[in-house]
Amino acid sequence: MSAATTRSRTPDRLCAEAVDLARAAAEEAAAPGVVGEHVGVLAEGDRVVTHFFRCMELGYRGWRWAVTVARASRAKAVTLDEVVLLPGPDAVLAPEWVPWSERLRPGDMGPGDLLPTEADDLRLEPGYTGEEAPPPNSPVSEEMAELVEAEDAEVTAAPPAKLPAVPARGSIPAVAEELGMRRARVLSRYGLHTAADRWDEGFGAKTPMAQAAPASCVSCGFLTPIGGSLGQAFGVCANEFSPADGRVVSLAYGCGGHSEAAVMPTPPRPAEPVIDENRVDPFPLRPAPDSGSVPVMPDEESAELGHS
Repeated sequence: MSAATTRSRTPDRLCAEAVDLARAAAEEAAAPGVVGEHVGVLAEGDRVVTHFFRCMELGYRGWRWAVTVARASRAKAVTLDEVVLLPGPDAVLAPEWVPWSERLRPGDMGPGDLLPTEADDLRLEPGYTGEEAPPPNSPVSEEMAELVEAEDAEVTAAPPAKLPAVPARGSIPAVAEELGMRRARVLSRYGLHTAADRWDEGFGAKTPMAQAAPASCVSCGFLTPIGGSLGQAFGVCANEFSPADGRVVSLAYGCGGHSEAAVMPTPPRPAEPVIDENRVDPFPLRPAPDSGSVPVMPDEESAELGHS
């Protein structure tokens, strides 16, 4: 270890004793009454020392006023360098700033909100370019491109904003218009995969609802198919009593509202009472004398409790 390194870790004596100078500088920079007691000294380098004072201002728990003082070589006068409010080891800090594009979550957008899409968004790719050769992911096949060349049609090189209202027949924009794909950008393969993973996580085969379902959505009459490549694995639920009503669900998803679910059996009814209409049971109009709980007395007047 060099001598310079050793000296930098040891506070300079004159700078360390300049506590009053550091406190006066902190009180001048801060509001009245918010500079607390002296809590420490830190050697920043040769003849450079930082004094720390507790911050008493509300909302700044654990923060410290840091006042740095220094002196020139072979000089005895200590001068002020800077005054700043810094967080201490146990200070209350605001959470780390996150850009809005990373803070945004599904469902955060409201009426009137705009979500600009970046030009290099990985979820999108050009739908058509207007060039003579279609892009690799274009819905226009190579056969269509050869047909355009055989008809000697003009292919415009202008951007989509400058295209005429009705593209020239045989051009790539005209074919894209006919196929319903005349959009500046379409979903890329990455965008398709992320959407499929997101939908499968919410309404897929691994959810608890699908695990307990009597059958999957692929055989349900309430499933509405969707177009495109995603239609091979997903559809839209149209059962108003299903938890996925109006949602894109995986064909392997299922719930208790399946159209072919077994009908619940009716509760058993008790048997009808059996009445024997061929036999007559006689019933006396008056009770028998010996039907009570008190024995019959020969003389009713001599009975102590009377008849029951």
